[in-house]
Amino acid sequence: MEIAFAKTDGLVPAIVQDYSSGDVLMLGFMNETALAETQRTGEVVFFSRSRNKLWKKGESSGHVLKVRELRIDCDADAILARVDAVGPGVCHEGYRSCFFRVLDGNGKVRVTETKTFEPERVYGAEKSAGEKR
Repeated sequence: MEIAFAKTDGLVPAIVQDYSSGDVLMLGFMNETALAETQRTGEVVFFSRSRNKLWKKGESSGHVLKVRELRIDCDADAILARVDAVGPGVCHEGYRSCFFRVLDGNGKVRVTETKTFEPERVYGAEKSAGEKR
């Protein structure tokens, strides 16, 4: 089965899930080259839309995502990467998961998780404030 990159203008969403706990850690995007690099290296590589280039998760932080399994959804237009996360977190804001906020029924957002690392120490003060994928 081939991934339908053409269907979504060359990029497909790549959901990252902790292999052991099942927690969803983050969402990124992959093009064909990012997927090939992920398969070649065994570590998750995304295509950064803001930088317009490949981006290996952990290249500056060391918090890499070791691939245990790659799954494809039924429409072949999304990837699920089940991983072992190396390091205290994957979120550039200092949390284990990028999904650390809850949106309640009244439209209010609240933080429900605790930071697992200080991004300023990992990325530097300037980079962590403006870090985007």
